[in-house]
Amino acid sequence: MQITPDIEKLIDLAIMEDYSMGDATTDALIPNKIKGRATVVADEQGTVAGLDLAVKTFSKIDPKLETKTLIDDGSKVSKNDRILEISGLLSSILTAERTALNFLRKLSGVATETSKYVSEISHTNSRIVDTRKTTPGFRALEKYAVRMGGGHNHRQNLADGILIKDNHVKTLELEGLNLTGVIQKAKENASHTIKIEVEVESIKQAEEAVLAGADIILLDNMAPEDMKIAVELCVNKAVTEASGGINLSTVRAVAETGVDLISVGAITHSAPNLDLSLDID
Repeated sequence: MQITPDIEKLIDLAIMEDYSMGDATTDALIPNKIKGRATVVADEQGTVAGLDLAVKTFSKIDPKLETKTLIDDGSKVSKNDRILEISGLLSSILTAERTALNFLRKLSGVATETSKYVSEISHTNSRIVDTRKTTPGFRALEKYAVRMGGGHNHRQNLADGILIKDNHVKTLELEGLNLTGVIQKAKENASHTIKIEVEVESIKQAEEAVLAGADIILLDNMAPEDMKIAVELCVNKAVTEASGGINLSTVRAVAETGVDLISVGAITHSAPNLDLSLDID
């Protein structure tokens, strides 16, 4: 992945919170002359993401460290698979270990969780997409990890598109607007290049939103039988997206309604870290 200036700042911040006052253990025990090699190893099955972040972390601690990635981001690993080799001063490797693994474990966890959802609906044409429910400061990284897991990205930020939710509608009801009026107001005030997505909770609302000219219909917390009817109403008229409480046990039934997109907040906000470790060879 591309290490942008913002991502580099995040790496610097992570290093500073761990190493701003030195490494008491390594400084006390490990002479700054012993060289060797260490390997990052998978301790469980999963999908890897974030290798460039780990490599950058090691190089920031010690530019003389040599790294060799043994697989690419997006690769699936099994227990004991070797992922990354680092050679050079062992004191530098030990100091960088936790910060590098924190990035790699977190992003690999997101990629792994995403991959599970993608696999569950692979027999359909639906896509798994993420949400803005991301760790503050980590959005670009977590959305990258979603892609490495086979998922797709929803909005990067609030400027990426219009998403009319229930609270927007309730607010504009104070001005006397119904759902159709809200959509029309959005169409009047937005650039022609911006798509308009509308959250609905019933078949009736879905039909109203389609007739009002919404580009995307977000079917929120609908039962699969109702969702299927709503999807049929939108064929050749609007893109459909399912959302709300979707998990690994329900995502298959949702996909089989024919919905185009399935947004899952859990792939970023609840993904467990992938278990990885660093071993001195």
